[in-house]
Amino acid sequence: MTEIKYEIIEQIAILSKTTKGWQKEFNLISWNGRSPKYDIRDWAPNREKMGKGITLNEEEIGKLKEALEKL
Repeated sequence: MTEIKYEIIEQIAILSKTTKGWQKEFNLISWNGRSPKYDIRDWAPNREKMGKGITLNEEEIGKLKEALEKL
């Protein structure tokens, strides 16, 4: 399996935390040296593991922000 490389450019928010220490985070991440994207996913303590998540580009994050403002 190919190793996934990432660099967390900016930690924007911790959205929740489980009793086992996993945190759902909203971050700006560069995946495999590419341009950074906004990312929401679960991370194990010390970021040794990650869960499935969603990545959004600038346009998508703008549309999400507009949708959330309507709530």
